[in-house]
Amino acid sequence: MTFNSASMVWHGWGDPARRTGIPPKAMAMLRKELGLSATSTPPVGEPALRMRPSALPDTAAQRLTDVVGPDNMRTDREARLLHAGGKSYPDLLRRRTGDAVDAPDAVVLPGSHDDVVAVLAVCAEEGIAVVPFGGGTSVVGGVEPVRGRFPAVIALDLSRLDRLVSVDRESLTATMQAGLRGPQAEELLNQRGLTLGHFPQSYEHATIGGYAATRSAGQASTGYGRFDELVVGVRMATPTGELLLDHGPASAAGPDLRAIAVGSEGVLGIITEVTLHVRPTPDRKVYEGWLFRNFHDGATALRRLAQERVAPDVVRLSDEHETRVTMALANRTGSKARLESAVLRARGYAEGCLVIVGWEGTDNSVRARRKASTAVLKESRGLRLGEGVGEAWEHGRFNGPYLRDELMDRGVFVETLETAAPWSKLHELHQAVRTALNDALTLRGTPPIVMCHISHVYESGGSLYFTFAAAAQQGQELDQWRAAKTAASKAIVATGATITHHHAVGTDHAPYLSAEVGDLGIDILKAVKARLDPTGILNPGKLIP
Repeated sequence: MTFNSASMVWHGWGDPARRTGIPPKAMAMLRKELGLSATSTPPVGEPALRMRPSALPDTAAQRLTDVVGPDNMRTDREARLLHAGGKSYPDLLRRRTGDAVDAPDAVVLPGSHDDVVAVLAVCAEEGIAVVPFGGGTSVVGGVEPVRGRFPAVIALDLSRLDRLVSVDRESLTATMQAGLRGPQAEELLNQRGLTLGHFPQSYEHATIGGYAATRSAGQASTGYGRFDELVVGVRMATPTGELLLDHGPASAAGPDLRAIAVGSEGVLGIITEVTLHVRPTPDRKVYEGWLFRNFHDGATALRRLAQERVAPDVVRLSDEHETRVTMALANRTGSKARLESAVLRARGYAEGCLVIVGWEGTDNSVRARRKASTAVLKESRGLRLGEGVGEAWEHGRFNGPYLRDELMDRGVFVETLETAAPWSKLHELHQAVRTALNDALTLRGTPPIVMCHISHVYESGGSLYFTFAAAAQQGQELDQWRAAKTAASKAIVATGATITHHHAVGTDHAPYLSAEVGDLGIDILKAVKARLDPTGILNPGKLIP
């Protein structure tokens, strides 16, 4: 039996049929630079997975069944396995090596806001931990089925809350239920000539509720805005009542309490509906590639774009290391490719940095904004590569997680992390994190490749998204991951940057949150938690250290 059509495989990302493989030239480069062996490391077979029996008490199971119905109360092995965690490297490694011991004791699928309220009431009375589950795409331990001090934990799967509730075409807002996945939401809006414009790399599986709960940022958020900027209203169920906040385009009625829900990661309540800004479907989309001689020149150009308010909707700058790997993965061969490389060498761009820019909107808007952006890119000594490069990026924009699965099959430890800082500190931060990752992994005998790109830009600064890979230390992969993650996180905190720009906090970043919001900030979060969730059943171990 298939759990549902939106489920990803338990050992990786999405549908394995979507994998495109790794070009031989790129694989040869990785083997040489990382010192990889030829040993493959595929996931174990499903029968070999270890999973403890459900510990959900019979009385609690029956009460939950009474709320959602027998078809939506699942304690079978398949349902529990598909909710045994998110998609971070540790999540996948544990399951790939046979460890699903901490899978939730049950999966509960409410069909309405009222169902969610009733489920929370049962769990509060019975002492059952509740982990909200949307698309299961968290890469920071956000949906780990942590029991905390409770004897059992359920995954509260919101996939049945998948309606477009209403559209206000005149005001350009739409209200959506939390379980709507990104593609479903876009399809329903597109039918009405509208778009949300939110396309994170997790787009194919992430949900509206997940976007809100993690303060997500998408690949076009420089133009469309981060998800928290799109939120007009929110409806959230808590063990002590409903929080309903939707009072028009702007308000001065005290602190903005929407922030209690947006970014709360299921720790303070369960988001069931979100009202969002939407836009007319763009008539035209143009993506193109540019090249800069070095990362500093490219970053200077991006800063100018943001501060002169002519930034494209999509703008990302890869450093020299990421550009080199990107070109290898592009697998371009033949006389034409060699000629182009020779031309770039002659012009001083051979070791350059790739920029992807993109504009979306009406024909007139795209034409005018593209002209303004192009003027800055040219003045900053950028070299235009053309729309073919941009279209190639657009075609493969959601392939990264599939590539990670391919690499893990080949014995590669590969992980990502992201942060953000003011422009005045961005290069210091870039070097500090690169050095920390390189030193931590080299000390373990696995020198890495560390890559980075600027993924979003603001007038005051930008975000840095790191991808790093090394030969996996068989049997010690989690220690290897922990060493790298700790070193990078300490470097981020020491530089005064944010511990997360868009991946949220989860379990991985919780130890570092106090460095960002201070001890008083942590006390405020604990006080809100105590008021909304006095029994502490909601998503234990996440967000609040």
